[in-house]
Amino acid sequence: MPQRLPPALLPVIAPAAILAAAALALAIGPALPASLAGLKEYGPYAVLLAAAGVAFGFNRGRALVAAGSLLLAYVGYRVALDYGAESFPARAVFAAIVVLVPANVIAALLLAERGVRHHRDYRWLLAALGEVLLVVWIASAGHSAVAGGAWHGVFDHWLLRSPPTPWPGRLAFAAAFVAALWRAWPREQTHAAPLEIGLAAMLAGFFIACEWATRPGVFGVFTSAAGAILIVAVLQESHRMAFRDELTGLPGRRALQEALAALGPEYTLAMVDVDHFKQFNDTHGHAVGDQVLKLVAARLAGVQGGGRAFRYGGEEFTVLFQGATPAQALPHLEQVRSAVEQHGMVRRYDDRRAESAPRTARGGEPALEQVLSVTVSIGVAGPGRRARTPAE
Repeated sequence: MPQRLPPALLPVIAPAAILAAAALALAIGPALPASLAGLKEYGPYAVLLAAAGVAFGFNRGRALVAAGSLLLAYVGYRVALDYGAESFPARAVFAAIVVLVPANVIAALLLAERGVRHHRDYRWLLAALGEVLLVVWIASAGHSAVAGGAWHGVFDHWLLRSPPTPWPGRLAFAAAFVAALWRAWPREQTHAAPLEIGLAAMLAGFFIACEWATRPGVFGVFTSAAGAILIVAVLQESHRMAFRDELTGLPGRRALQEALAALGPEYTLAMVDVDHFKQFNDTHGHAVGDQVLKLVAARLAGVQGGGRAFRYGGEEFTVLFQGATPAQALPHLEQVRSAVEQHGMVRRYDDRRAESAPRTARGGEPALEQVLSVTVSIGVAGPGRRARTPAE
């Protein structure tokens, strides 16, 4: 039986494919006909506007910040190139965007994801306006009475010479990339966050665009790829939120309904219920109850025999075996039931809660650890004369 790709790597597939397609298009792609030549210049505008629109529509604040930053960077650099690739405005804008785009992503990653329409969301607009005014002021050095010519000497320093990406920009890209991976890295969950993986891949795509900005088409193609990655990441994130249970990491009720609709004539359904779950919550608190659900979900996720586990709701789970009879599924379910029972769960009490901890038999002192017994009950059924559909 072929090995499944680890869930943590699934969000990486689409961004990697987009970057590979961009590189392949540049390497072997034929020149566009004259009627489509405008796509090279105006295609990125459409993709980045679409990325911003998708982020806004799906209420993803971090993706909107990234898409907006990319759009402003692309517009600013294209305008600056009208003065010549070696002109001071072009060099100044380029040096600014390679620092500001990753800096904006870092700021978005440091703040909690609160969506697009939240209290005081205008602060991002003010920040964007401030960045635009700062870049315009610097780029117009020597061409207006307000902007002094001292900036020419600053950008002649070897640290800020560009392209390729000046060193402050490379450091900013590296910091933002690490921050995105840190946010995406699966800790308690069994899957990585698609949006943060997408942000990391977007930064990689835009970095490639900046490193080879002097080559015809590279800047536009890879900036477009970065925008396309954001679109896919937002869609993947929204799909995950709709179809995957956030607490346990298992597919949720909606995913189960889709799986049931696609069943053939032979299958087995198992309903799993955590025993005395209300007592866990009442005695130990909802935080311990959540840990119990995670424990059971982790064991169910490893069920053998082709079974697939779902979070049905509350303390109930469903395991679906396609193409298997109840007799074939029972041994695998018994392994899971036994694994949950034998595992046990250790609850630790800190010094502040020692008074509420159970007392030891010797001396009556509080025990700072308690092993909780967790068991599940499983009901198994398959289609028959009296119950022909999954609902029955």
